[in-house]
Amino acid sequence: MGLLSPGTVGADDAVSDDAVLQALVDVEAAYSRALGGEASPGAPDLESVALRARGGGNPVIPLIAELRAAAGPGALVHTGATSQDILDSALMLLASRARATMLVRLDAAITSLAHLADDHRGTVAAARTITQHAVPTTYGLRFATWLTSLLDARDDLRAVVLPVQLGGAAGTLASLVQLGHPDAPAALARELGLAESAPWHVSRAPVTRLGDALTRVTDACGTIGANVATLSRTEIGELAEPAAEGRGGSSAMPQKHNPVLSVLLRSVSLRAPGLASTLHVSAASFVDERPDGAWHAEWPTLRELLRLGLGGSALLEELLGGLTVDLDAVARNLALDDLRAEQRSLGGEGGPYTGLSDHFVDAAIRRARA
Repeated sequence: MGLLSPGTVGADDAVSDDAVLQALVDVEAAYSRALGGEASPGAPDLESVALRARGGGNPVIPLIAELRAAAGPGALVHTGATSQDILDSALMLLASRARATMLVRLDAAITSLAHLADDHRGTVAAARTITQHAVPTTYGLRFATWLTSLLDARDDLRAVVLPVQLGGAAGTLASLVQLGHPDAPAALARELGLAESAPWHVSRAPVTRLGDALTRVTDACGTIGANVATLSRTEIGELAEPAAEGRGGSSAMPQKHNPVLSVLLRSVSLRAPGLASTLHVSAASFVDERPDGAWHAEWPTLRELLRLGLGGSALLEELLGGLTVDLDAVARNLALDDLRAEQRSLGGEGGPYTGLSDHFVDAAIRRARA
């Protein structure tokens, strides 16, 4: 239910247990069609499959029993495949569906951030380096910098190849040759909308690449969240999150309005790198032609990374869709330490740093709108 994960709750239906089970069923049905069989699987009982998964070490084994019982004798259910084929393909299918949702949310956040960069290209503000006031900058450039990082992360996620898995018991495809269906991997890939691939039972680049791309998304979310949280501090007050009924309150101090969206974005970004590391540790531990435990460690880890990507993208879309700049606070902070004198020494409000800022702002906005 997400009780201890407020940064993802309500945004992660695409990777719920029900969604995972449905992906498993969808892969089995697609595989049956790829072999020329009928595919009309019922709805297995989630709790039953989960409880019986312990007996064989994965949920595919009890699922197959239910699907075969429902399909009747002679049905092509799982014939020639192994559990890893179905579970790996299901996780890639799940990731494909979750990614589609993430990309919609990220595109909305990118659009909002491009508007902010354009609207505030002339909003001169105090730059801060190593936590202290430095020379002036513009909010347009600050937003454009965030925008560039977010665009890079979005493009990396979009570019990740999500392949089907189908190698049979030991990755040789021998069972499919015996069945007379050596083209089954290509047919299954078409059925599921995934990329065709040679078996990757112990070559886990598809998983680690996906994990890395998801972490780059959460990195970008975390950078924005951390900056907004800092710049909305009472003594700075330059940015404000969008207001919403019941959000931002304190259990002990009713006068407070906490930057909750930014806080949750930070929490998402802090959790993701460790999960990506686990995927790499697992990938380095795959042995023989089928792994013993390293594969099993991937499933909840990858699912949690997908949850964080879904939650982070939803939070970011909402944050940037209503983020506001307090121009009075920006001007007040700019006046500290005689920054206006520094600004005049650089050529006034239309000085060279502003022109260079516009160049970078324009480049980021053009890329966002491409």
